[in-house]
Amino acid sequence: MELTTEIKEYINRSVLCWLATASIENVPNVSPKEIFNHYESDKIIIANISSPQTVQNIKQNKNVCVSFIDILVQKGYQIKGRAEIIGKKDSEFVEMEKILTKMTGRKFPFATITKIKVKQVKPIIAPKYLLYPETTEKEQIESAKKAYGL
Repeated sequence: MELTTEIKEYINRSVLCWLATASIENVPNVSPKEIFNHYESDKIIIANISSPQTVQNIKQNKNVCVSFIDILVQKGYQIKGRAEIIGKKDSEFVEMEKILTKMTGRKFPFATITKIKVKQVKPIIAPKYLLYPETTEKEQIESAKKAYGL
């Protein structure tokens, strides 16, 4: 499944994403990730900075879910897919590393990258848009700024 221009824009606007994994015993784990981006037309890549449980779970169970939102607009996406751990010896690592190190300024070293092939995409939308359909994104941004003290 291809990532649309809109999904890519939300990835670029989101400060964090949350990566959900599960162990072979189906014990869930959710971990916030700061360094992530889209890759090719149907993949998301995430730097593994300090994620031993995430890496271990993916090695046992490749099914994952990534969620990200623009916190002011309060819209984003949930993406489900299959993950793979890419290490420095893998041919793709250097190309992916270039994309992710632009975001880190090389301040956060990482030895592996999680590559997720997108299988399903679902929009995330704040309930206010559904309960009050006349809500505009501009109004939602102002409301969020007030709530967050911005």
